[in-house]
Amino acid sequence: MAEGESTPTDDLRRKFGKVSVSGGSKGRSPASFNGGYQSSASSASSTQGLPASDWALTRGQNSRQFSNWSLRSLEEGDDGDDLVGVAETARANGGTLLSRDQREAVRFSMVRRKKDFKHMERVDGRWINVLEGLELHTGVFSAAEQKRIVDCVYDFREKGRNRQLRERTYSEPRKWMRGKGRVTIQFGCCYNYAVDKHGNPPGIIRDEEVDPMPPLLKSMIKRMVAWHVLPPTCIPNSCIINIYDKDDCIPPHIDHHDFVRPFCTVSFLSECNILFGGELKIMGPGEFSGSTAIPLPVGSVLILNGNGADVAKHCVPAVPSKRISITFRKMDDGKLPYKFLPDPELQNLHPLPYPPRKSTVQQAANQRSPNQQQITPQARVLGKHMHDHQGQEEGEIAGRASSSPFNLGSDDFPPLGSSSVNGRSNKPSRSLWR
Repeated sequence: MAEGESTPTDDLRRKFGKVSVSGGSKGRSPASFNGGYQSSASSASSTQGLPASDWALTRGQNSRQFSNWSLRSLEEGDDGDDLVGVAETARANGGTLLSRDQREAVRFSMVRRKKDFKHMERVDGRWINVLEGLELHTGVFSAAEQKRIVDCVYDFREKGRNRQLRERTYSEPRKWMRGKGRVTIQFGCCYNYAVDKHGNPPGIIRDEEVDPMPPLLKSMIKRMVAWHVLPPTCIPNSCIINIYDKDDCIPPHIDHHDFVRPFCTVSFLSECNILFGGELKIMGPGEFSGSTAIPLPVGSVLILNGNGADVAKHCVPAVPSKRISITFRKMDDGKLPYKFLPDPELQNLHPLPYPPRKSTVQQAANQRSPNQQQITPQARVLGKHMHDHQGQEEGEIAGRASSSPFNLGSDDFPPLGSSSVNGRSNKPSRSLWR
């Protein structure tokens, strides 16, 4: 390379001056995005020049465009490894970098969704599918985003241990036996798991206060609504973080109806099984028996609704290694804490439009004039990412199929837009994904 010639990594350093690109070090500590409990100059400066609102809707438009707020909020302060990966992609494709809009378009199109869980059980004299209403979404959060979320959760734990959170926000019981001692952190409302020392029954305690939803967790909610994981009609306003050590568990239960359906849980650090069934048996400390086990991959989002939320009980047996889960739920309007105020950032969220049936590469080419009908470097990079990732995910899904009771295959996670509307299929042609 000629002296003085800039590399893609150099360009990234200039563009993201607040982030270290070498050595995988972080440009921001978790405290700068851990819920507003601590701020830093870097996080403050990183917001300069950004739109005032998360969503930009041009006057007169009927559909929202990719505004990439969800990537911006989770990707700000990208780890050096992320930027090096982007730089390597740029170097391999003639120095062309993907824009945030392009990156979001690619990732949104590659979210995989399984919605056909089925297990028949006899309930009240009739056979029903007790797993109806369950959905499993993968590819919603990248590995780097998961790391930032996990770092943030551990920062919450430290603040809880140092009494920097409200009393009912943080709970760390004594580990007196196997399966007991799971750390919980609550935001939005105080949920009582059992009758407490004051005689409060299980459910939301309306006169107790906990800390409000931190910004990073709100960004997760926005991402899930935007990417068609959570419906905009049921936006969560509370959450519970569970921090598991080895052998910690969650016993069989049905979530309290102080929370409306659907709700979801996001898994981090390690994969584990969640058991479902009309009757789940307790075999011993942390050991349960159920009719159906569903593996929860790292970074996956499990949606609970319908029979899967209200007929079947669920539990998490003693986990084999450290795990974190974040459960997001919307409170029933009649059970809101007395001092609860709706968060303006979580109002009027809308899902992004589904990816167009025409490939992004074709669109980029069609946008050029008739005399310039050639694929741009940006479109070529975008198409390469979509093709490579699709092949990788199909291989991973096929590898898991042999050991899964649900016989997962590539068709279980169809591309977005494959559902039928008014009897017509919107599924893209196979050529778009091969």
